[in-house]
Amino acid sequence: MSTPFYVSPQQAMADRAEYARKGIARGRSLVVLQYADGIVFVGENPSRALHKFSEIYDRIGFAAAGKYNEYENLRIGGVRYADLRGYTYDRDDVTARGLANVYAQTLGTIFSSAAEKPYEVELVVAEVGETPEGDQIYRLPHDGSIVDEHGSVAVGGNAEQISSFLDQRHQDGMSLAEALKLAVQALSRDTNGSEREIPAERLEVAVLDRTRPQKRKFKRVVGRQLSRLLEADGAATEAESSEDSEE
Repeated sequence: MSTPFYVSPQQAMADRAEYARKGIARGRSLVVLQYADGIVFVGENPSRALHKFSEIYDRIGFAAAGKYNEYENLRIGGVRYADLRGYTYDRDDVTARGLANVYAQTLGTIFSSAAEKPYEVELVVAEVGETPEGDQIYRLPHDGSIVDEHGSVAVGGNAEQISSFLDQRHQDGMSLAEALKLAVQALSRDTNGSEREIPAERLEVAVLDRTRPQKRKFKRVVGRQLSRLLEADGAATEAESSEDSEE
């Protein structure tokens, strides 16, 4: 009888982490930024059917990079958790922190289980507050850890370089147009330092807008509104595009 090949637990975890990171790196990057009136999600996504950004609950948005089928399963689970908790207790009891804890437990269990491969996903859970100080952004890597972010966060293939670019340029109190332009500039930078153009039709953009009168603060930015924001030079143009988007 042959002796089973021994792999130390540390090496096994390192191999699983490397596997997950490589899978995530193959996906396109996305960024999440705070701006004066909320939180904006921006990513390059040529598909109109497979979304990287989604609404979870009234004030909570979800963003993910990596394998679509895996993060879609997590998104659906998050919606079910939020709906059940809001129905059983109160809508205010559904928070980004609670949702991040649920995702962390799920990802951590899968990552440490030898029976299945780790998920090749990296998540961002964001909640818009009544004021900018109340905004919450949590990044969840493949291993189920939780990172509390402020200002800006990038996940996906070129996340480290994009995060460095955003950290140097992002400022509190930016308008939506300014934050959107900064996000596109960051996503346009290749690993070799050169820049490329990302047309509006290849962008997926969504916001959690604290100024919306509706309970649900999530909305997608598409079509003419997106084009006008990308071309905007001032707050007046942004205000006009905001009027066009009212639902």
